[in-house]
Amino acid sequence: MGAVYTQLSITERRKIERWRHVKVPVDEMARVLKRCRSTIFRELKRNHFSDECMPKCDGYYGAAAQLMAADRRARQRKLIKYPELCKRVIEHIKNGWTPEQIGNRMIHEGTKPRVCQETIYRYIYSKDGQRDDLWWYLPTHRVARRPRRTRRRREPKFHRDVRILFRPDDVAHRREFGHWEADLMLFKQKLGQTNVTSLVERVSRSQSS
Repeated sequence: MGAVYTQLSITERRKIERWRHVKVPVDEMARVLKRCRSTIFRELKRNHFSDECMPKCDGYYGAAAQLMAADRRARQRKLIKYPELCKRVIEHIKNGWTPEQIGNRMIHEGTKPRVCQETIYRYIYSKDGQRDDLWWYLPTHRVARRPRRTRRRREPKFHRDVRILFRPDDVAHRREFGHWEADLMLFKQKLGQTNVTSLVERVSRSQSS
């Protein structure tokens, strides 16, 4: 596996701007930032600010470089790079599919190009997705995505020792009377507070509701 590459931060770009003004050598910039010298050369070339209306302002500026890099990454996003793929994903979302279902279906069908659920979520909560209110079609209807640190798996509602898999053998094999199975059905709120509870005796299969 190759080394993991991280994008230059706004802090690093501002340092490069200051060093550039005082003519610090690129090799010295790379040493201090612990970056490859080719990364610095590429940064200075790709994010060089130039405006015909202000020729005297041509140069490298950290804030402008950050904006240009962000805009370039946005244009290279897969759902923006492939309009037909984006259109197909949006249609699935509006038809009630979740990002997990869309991503897994593409894997199952061997679709190329395809996107993963994380890419779809990022698009939904991007400026483009927010413009079409794609968040409304998600099951949670959440306007803003939860921060990554809060997306933790919830603790189970029932303790491990009271799960149905650990019920006594007499109950599991229906050896004695008096044990019931219960099921609760809740209806939509517009139908009121009505619900139905059904009880079935495990041995005789007699029912009560």
